Amino acid sequence: MKPITGLIILLVVASCHTMHQTVNLPSFDSEAHRGGRGLMPENTIPAMLHALDLGITTLEMDAVITADRQVILSHEPFFNKEITSRKDGAPLPSGNSKELNIYSMSYQETQQYDVGLKPHPRFPKQIKLPVTKPLLADVIDSAEAYAKLHRRPLPFYNIETKSEPLTDGVFHPKPAEFVALLLKVIQSKGISERVIIQSFDFRTLRIIHEHYPAIKTAALVADRKLQPDSVVTSLGFSPTLYSPEFSMVDKELVDLCHSKGMKILPWTVNSASQIRKLKDMGVDGIISDFPDLFRE
Repeated sequence: MKPITGLIILLVVASCHTMHQTVNLPSFDSEAHRGGRGLMPENTIPAMLHALDLGITTLEMDAVITADRQVILSHEPFFNKEITSRKDGAPLPSGNSKELNIYSMSYQETQQYDVGLKPHPRFPKQIKLPVTKPLLADVIDSAEAYAKLHRRPLPFYNIETKSEPLTDGVFHPKPAEFVALLLKVIQSKGISERVIIQSFDFRTLRIIHEHYPAIKTAALVADRKLQPDSVVTSLGFSPTLYSPEFSMVDKELVDLCHSKGMKILPWTVNSASQIRKLKDMGVDGIISDFPDLFRE
């Protein structure tokens, strides 16, 4: 074997190994819920960058699909009138928020609505600024560039698929297409090893596990009947994370998750005292609307 040929082979092997190596979650994962909606407009690029400034390890966000099959950030698959106005600040006409169905709009049409100017009735500390719902691809590009520019660790991304069986084809595509569109963005950006896909819709997680087994998964749980054993039975596999509403968590549940090989990530914890209490129980991370609380 010629020396230069051998060197090329070694470089290729090393490159392939690097591409497929496992990236572990942080030892304690501080997550900014919707980018930290207690402080900034939710699911927006300014919120995500502000959360990075506060030192969080994971950007938590929600993904929906537009009519032209673009993946954008939104907690609901429609424009929630609680936080939405016209781009010029004018109020929306009266009616049901669900009439503003994102799945029936092109991406360009979604950009006619502002989600940062209207005062949030439950988060008075939230800074107001003109902003629209962004493409997931733009969020990733912005977060990666910002972290590199400011020499911060590259963030993880915890992305929720906003879907449910009753609204397939109404507010979102069926799970297989939803997942394919989402993973196309994630893979194109080269961040697969730093992504968690979370959902209350376990159909999504099964597809991820079957077709993208290297992607981390999180089972979102709001029902106390869905204990770790029943989640594993329902899914047919053990997700990376069991993610319950925080009031469900006690030391017994933490220990049970760990005995099953799952990390536990409670949501949504909005007081410093409750964060300390859960950390003392041994949780592996916390999702909060107020990422500044992790500094206390």
